[in-house]
Amino acid sequence: MSIYHIKTSLHEASTALGSLLQNQNALASIQRAADLLIETFERKGRVYSCGNGGSMCDAMHFAEELTGRYRQDRAALAAAAISDPGHISCVGNDLGYEYVFSRYIEAHGREGDCLLALSTSGTSKNVLVAASAAKSLNLNVIILSGRRNPELEALSDVYIYTPAGSFADRVQELHIKVLHILIELIERHFFPENYQRNA
Repeated sequence: MSIYHIKTSLHEASTALGSLLQNQNALASIQRAADLLIETFERKGRVYSCGNGGSMCDAMHFAEELTGRYRQDRAALAAAAISDPGHISCVGNDLGYEYVFSRYIEAHGREGDCLLALSTSGTSKNVLVAASAAKSLNLNVIILSGRRNPELEALSDVYIYTPAGSFADRVQELHIKVLHILIELIERHFFPENYQRNA
């Protein structure tokens, strides 16, 4: 019985990935997001990432692979995940959880920076508030969402919509794949020599 469930899970993941591969709008959005991130780093801006639960873990993973390394050693890129427990518990307690990301952006964000926010549901209130705060400060906004939300899409410069079935885990699997692609495209732009040696 367990082999059946293992195969079913892998088949669901494969189907979700195959659907993304055939989704020309999503692929074009991923390319636009990569271009926007590259432009941010070219003008010495910073990239902030955020999300809730598993999406926060993905946001942290995205930032650390930019500041640290992805596939090869290279210079650090300016990125930070909004994940500091002191900040989150302070703002959540004093102002409300819906402001945990926006307050960080208000404190650190500068014109020319970029916010990359993840919401599997597309309805995370704190992501909506963060996107609104970012736009008011003239930051660019990239959203990865598992369900389309016109309100969130309207606050985005790039909206990457990745439907993947009924459960958040499949959306998260697509989101981490998209994040890895974005990092690779950034690296290919700034550090092409790291990819030429593996060609």
